[in-house]
Amino acid sequence: MTPFTPPEFGQKLPAAHPSEGAIELLRLRRSTAADLMTGPGPGADQLQSILSIAARVPDHRRVNPFRFIVFEGAACAEAGEILARAFLANEPEASAERVDAERRRFMRAPVVVAVVSAVDRTHRTPEWEQILTAGAACQTMLIAASAHGFAAQWITEWYAYDRAVLDGFGLFAGERIAGFVYLGTAKEPPLERQRQALSAILSRFGKEG
Repeated sequence: MTPFTPPEFGQKLPAAHPSEGAIELLRLRRSTAADLMTGPGPGADQLQSILSIAARVPDHRRVNPFRFIVFEGAACAEAGEILARAFLANEPEASAERVDAERRRFMRAPVVVAVVSAVDRTHRTPEWEQILTAGAACQTMLIAASAHGFAAQWITEWYAYDRAVLDGFGLFAGERIAGFVYLGTAKEPPLERQRQALSAILSRFGKEG
C-alpha cells in the first residue's frame, strides 16, 4: 500500500470528503465475532495505517486520553497465560477445559489491539469527554479495518475489568480498557442483527413549524 504522509500542523484540509463508498461502508458496517475470524490479519503497514486512522479522532484540547497495545504472534499466547492465571485465581474450581478456553481468547484472531482509556484527571477537559474520545478511537478502528479489507470486533469481556490482567498488560493505575479490537478475516459473512428503528430514538427539539 502507498505510504501515508500525515498533514503538517496548520495545513489546510478539506472540510468534507464526499464518498459513496464511505457511505456504503457505514450503512452496512457489521462486526464479525472473534470466534468467526481467521487469518490473514493486517500486515505491519496495514496495521500502522489502521492505528493511525484510529488515533485521528475528536479530542477536546488535545489531551490524547488513550493509547494502543498490540497483541500478535507469540504475544497472543503470552497474554493467554495471563488470562488463564487470572481466571483460575477467580474460579479455582474451573475445569481444565474452561481454563484452556480462556487461555486461547487472544488466539481467536491474528491481531488484537487493546484501546486503553488514559484519562488525565488533572486536565480541565471533563473526564467524560476524554472517555468518549477513547470510545471514538475504538469505533474508528472498526471502520478503518473494514476499509482495509479486514473483519473486526470491539469487545471487552471479563478480562477488561480484572486488575491482575490489567497489571499483566502494563496498565497504569487509573487506566481502563475501552475495548479489545480483534482484527482478522471472516470465516463466513456475518449476519445482520436486529436494529432499533431510528424513529424510536429520534426526537426534535422545539415547537413544530
